[in-house]
Amino acid sequence: MEQQRQFILNEKMYKVMWQMSWPAVIAMVLYGLNNFLDGIFVGHLISNTALAAVGIAYPLAQFAQGFGTLIGTGVGSAVSIWIGSNDKEKLKRSMGTVNFLTLLFSIVITIPCYIFAKELVYMMGGRGEILNLGVDYFRATILGSFFWIHGLALNMLIRAEGRMKTAAWMIAVGLIVDVALKPLFIKTFGWGVSGAAWATNISMIIYTILGIWYYASGKASFKTYFWSLKWDQSIIKETMSLGMPGFIMMIMIVVQNIVVFNVLAKYGKDADITFFTAVNRFYILLNTPLWGLMRALQPVSGMNFGAEKYERSIRAYRLFSFTGLMILLPFWFLVMYFPSEVLSVMIPNVTFNAAQLMDFRIYMSVLPTLPFIFMAVVWFPSIENAKPATIISIVRQVVLYIPALLIIPMIYGIRSIYVVSAAIEWLIFATVMYVVWLNFKMLRKTKICY
Repeated sequence: MEQQRQFILNEKMYKVMWQMSWPAVIAMVLYGLNNFLDGIFVGHLISNTALAAVGIAYPLAQFAQGFGTLIGTGVGSAVSIWIGSNDKEKLKRSMGTVNFLTLLFSIVITIPCYIFAKELVYMMGGRGEILNLGVDYFRATILGSFFWIHGLALNMLIRAEGRMKTAAWMIAVGLIVDVALKPLFIKTFGWGVSGAAWATNISMIIYTILGIWYYASGKASFKTYFWSLKWDQSIIKETMSLGMPGFIMMIMIVVQNIVVFNVLAKYGKDADITFFTAVNRFYILLNTPLWGLMRALQPVSGMNFGAEKYERSIRAYRLFSFTGLMILLPFWFLVMYFPSEVLSVMIPNVTFNAAQLMDFRIYMSVLPTLPFIFMAVVWFPSIENAKPATIISIVRQVVLYIPALLIIPMIYGIRSIYVVSAAIEWLIFATVMYVVWLNFKMLRKTKICY
């Protein structure tokens, strides 16, 4: 642990970023492919209607990911700070709290979501065949909640230690299993959309087992009692505080999707739902390199903040953000110049009209802003100031997205969904940049920077 700690605290920042980032980026791209491959396999092996059903049901499954993110980001941010400040006692007690929260959240989410699956998918805008297929997919997915939550949390903790390569190969193993099982379960066994969900669940079970093996066998960089269920109230409080921005961001995305899919169901057709599902899945796929950079930034900024090296934490935010921009730009140009070819990967045998291609371009226009927004989501908690990220996430959805998407499509039709979404993201980008600048000033006034 000490060697890794000294590397993060003292090595040139671009070297730290490179060593921490490339395995994390690969890991999260692989993780994001689970969602993307669901769309490709379902769209090609079943039907476009099944793709729409999976698109409607998948945001509900993100509740489990949200709880995993809450634990992983919350405890992970704290672990990075504790490693930086060399607080071995809290590190030792952390795993009991992780296990306790995983069990608690798994019970809280699995039982009611399974029982009320039909009502929840209907709430998302599912009707007719889309409703029935969406319920099948959601129920199968939610039965794997424990493994989604625990697997994600453990992998995030491994990344919080700075061991990005270890986290990356674990995710790669899970993806290989997922890719191998999807066509088998969907087509050969005839399980349809449920088969896609169960393939992912099994990959998450393996993902969780690998995380358990890592911590239970003592391979972690700090001493911990892995099999403990003894929770610590102070650690829970810190977890909730530092992990809340990521959790709220996930939940608000679900709320946003509820509104979007209901608007599409009310004012559009099944084909419109299928089209938005494809657009949104490409958007999410292009975000995945940023998730990797976020996870790499978190231990770097957290450890330096814990060691009171505030200027290095600031430099880390800047470097990781601009690196994210450089990674995204080639893919951004690709989707902006070849939208029809890109969309055909997800929706085969369809000719897209000019209006659809313009909507796709408008929706994707915000991609260059996302590195700065995403890095801020983890940077704020890593400097023990999670409040701005939490407030921005709530305002983004509750104050801006939900009212706009409920009112504007009623007047201008479903095409306005794409324009409104892009406009709000640009506004959020400007807000985040201002708040980040204020936090730079606050850190520099707190102490003489290293």
